[in-house]
Amino acid sequence: MKNLSLDQIRDEYLNFFKNQGHLAEKSFSLIPKDDKSLLLIGAGMAPLKKFFTGELSAPSKRMTTCQKCIRTGDIDNVGKTDRHGTFFEMLGNFSFGDYFKKEAIHWAWTLLTEKFEIEPEKLWITVFKDDDEAFDLWVKEGQDPKRLVRLGKEDNFWELETGPSGPCTEIFYDRGESYGTLKNFDDGVENERLIEVWNLVFTQFDRKSKDEYEPLSHPNIDTGMGLERMACVMQGVHSIFDIKEIRSIIEEIERLSNKKYKENEKDDISIRIIADHVRSMTFMVSDGIIPSNESRGYVLRKIIRRAIRHGKLLGIDRPFLADLVQKVIDGWSYHYTELAQNKDTIIKIISAEEAKFEETINQGMNILNSYIDELKKEGKKSLSGEKAFILYDTYGFPFDITKEILEENGISVDEDEFNKNMQEQKLRAKENAHIEDSGWNSDLNLDIYENYKNEFIGYEFNVNDDAKVNAIVKDKNLVDSIKEGDKAIVILDKTPFYGQSGGQVGDVGTLKNDKATLRVIDTKKTKTGLVLHEVEVEKGELKTGDKLDAEIDYKLRQDTRKNHTATHLLHKALKMVLGTHVNQAGSLVSPTRLRFDFTHFQAMTAEEIKQVENIVNESIFDAIDVDTSVVSLEESKKMGATGLFEDKYGDFVRVVKVGDFSMELCGGTHVKNTSEVGIFKIVQETGIAAGVRRIEALTGRNTYKYLNDNEAELDKLSETFKTNKDDLINKAEQTITDLKDREKEIKDLKNKIQNAELKNLDSEVKNINGINYIISVIDAGNMNELRQAGDKLKDKVKSGIVMVAADIGGKTSFIITLTKDIVSKVVTANILMKNIAPLLDAKGGGRDDMAQAGGGNSDKLKDFEKRAEEKLKEILG
Repeated sequence: MKNLSLDQIRDEYLNFFKNQGHLAEKSFSLIPKDDKSLLLIGAGMAPLKKFFTGELSAPSKRMTTCQKCIRTGDIDNVGKTDRHGTFFEMLGNFSFGDYFKKEAIHWAWTLLTEKFEIEPEKLWITVFKDDDEAFDLWVKEGQDPKRLVRLGKEDNFWELETGPSGPCTEIFYDRGESYGTLKNFDDGVENERLIEVWNLVFTQFDRKSKDEYEPLSHPNIDTGMGLERMACVMQGVHSIFDIKEIRSIIEEIERLSNKKYKENEKDDISIRIIADHVRSMTFMVSDGIIPSNESRGYVLRKIIRRAIRHGKLLGIDRPFLADLVQKVIDGWSYHYTELAQNKDTIIKIISAEEAKFEETINQGMNILNSYIDELKKEGKKSLSGEKAFILYDTYGFPFDITKEILEENGISVDEDEFNKNMQEQKLRAKENAHIEDSGWNSDLNLDIYENYKNEFIGYEFNVNDDAKVNAIVKDKNLVDSIKEGDKAIVILDKTPFYGQSGGQVGDVGTLKNDKATLRVIDTKKTKTGLVLHEVEVEKGELKTGDKLDAEIDYKLRQDTRKNHTATHLLHKALKMVLGTHVNQAGSLVSPTRLRFDFTHFQAMTAEEIKQVENIVNESIFDAIDVDTSVVSLEESKKMGATGLFEDKYGDFVRVVKVGDFSMELCGGTHVKNTSEVGIFKIVQETGIAAGVRRIEALTGRNTYKYLNDNEAELDKLSETFKTNKDDLINKAEQTITDLKDREKEIKDLKNKIQNAELKNLDSEVKNINGINYIISVIDAGNMNELRQAGDKLKDKVKSGIVMVAADIGGKTSFIITLTKDIVSKVVTANILMKNIAPLLDAKGGGRDDMAQAGGGNSDKLKDFEKRAEEKLKEILG
């Protein structure tokens, strides 16, 4: 048998099937296209599903791929065993109504025994119990019938509830006596002496119901060979973590952690988790996924954070993922060239997520460890859901990591209580949310609209002087007429008014004839594409069937068009500056401004914002023609138009092309030439959700107004500072320096006053059962001042307990700090905090020697000293 690397096995496999007339396709993205049933690609055939069902025509009736896959169903077992993983590669050869069992079995046998040079006596084959054809074909190839096993439907028949189905045949490799005895097939699988390396599925039936199978006129072949599993066989190693390419990652983990693989089982679990997860995160980011709190972005974030935590468990006390990602890129770029091309973006995104999580993990783990210590001292085996929620809500510590750490310590968590707290938080957020509503959104999809349709002519015309009123809807009912003062919805036969969609706001304008004048307040579009005009009758009466002039507010439409074209320029510029992972995540295009949401992992720097702004403006100054065309969806993909192709589009789409600069699917209105946009100015860049940023910008006359307003502000500042604009920055810097000097003087004075106050507290030291304590409400401007006061009082007490509280910004802040001798002999700060913080309606936690809390109403401070003293006596008494 040959000893081959991952790259060599891949090449041998793909080249073999290319020689059998197969089209060898590159791996599809991990992000499913046109398939919302999948979160991530988890099987070699998944991207080809529509070729098997006949929904799409395959580019060739014979195809072969090596498909990158992510499966997270067993993520909790990754690391605990040496065979589970989230990332793997699946080799496959496929026939869409072309060849069938004879060829598939022959080529499988030839590849394994001749190309890979595997000894035939090392192979065991399973077939479906009733599939005599497959059995006979294997015997004809030379397989010993003693190693041909017939299995039932549960093992060797592939099917869904309905649809394509059929028997399969699986190929197993015998790893030898070192794995155990081989009394029979079942024993060999049980002790893992026999491992499955390839599965050939013969899709020959259309399953209609539980017991009804109709033969397919064009049966298909779908095979899957696990690349890593085959590498274990060909490199003669025990598990995927022993194959040389993954060993190179493990060796880097060993270097970073100063731990040796296979010396300590607990360390081995962490090493395996990191080695697996770093491959997953590298490929996911390369395919355009960025960390977030939902969908596939959440899967990525979970994988990154698990790897970071297990790095901590190995003692790695610095950022380390970039080093390991580089190992993956080096090891897998031969076949996946996009890894090297996207290297900088991949490392930047993963490093940013690592840095972000670093801020929360240390504090969260300290608090969680204190909870665990407390539970162990009290002999309890379950953490309250409320405490898990505090960790999540206050400190940003992920619940799944809390749960995992607790499990490692033999402790459970009250998930029902945690979920209850989460639900209550969502309800509070919903109650506090400000929801913008035009007042008629609920009227958009009334049943009465189903009988109407109209034509949008606004791409070419601003006025329709022959518009016919097909229907009038008032108070959700059809009416024959409306008169002065009425508000209603008017449906025209054809209209120049753009109905709000695709982020672009609806047009406003007028509808009028000799008998009536109506102001169009807004224009919306139903799910079927019907354009609705929300109107207010200013004079006269309008009846169904009337003819009138429909005229949009052309000035506002022009400003909207400028902003819409600018969003396309902005989208492309962001990809150029930040990376190809950037994708649109929402937009608003109005006459006054544009708002563009996009996927990105961190705040943009001032330099990046300036770069993007410059690129957009250069595109405007270059006066590029903007062309639109309507083409089929498939043709738009071939053209390279940007669009979220996993979304639902019609058979035909509108492509907006800005010269050679950008090309996107868009149904909105645009300028004819970029020069019409005038000038582009970014006024704000903010984060709106995990992994999603927002840019707000202006164009044309609104930019001119913005610049004039800024000029006026500069004039006011110059007047305030009593200097001219040229010297304004120097004057401001000098003023700031003076203020800092004054602040230092104030701080020194406050310290002297606080020290004097604390000195007076010497006489307030009290004693319970030989334990000194001070409880006091003091003045403090911030939490740092409160902590400093606690430390100073602890020095005065020398041995004992200090509790200090303060009103900081109308909310209670509270510190408990203990000397080391009290911690070791009597009580911890956490236990005290658990009992005393509720007196202030505060929540918090910390270490054994120091805990802090906050959030309570400062009114509770009035009699706090007395109540806290009573509670302390109760605890220590």
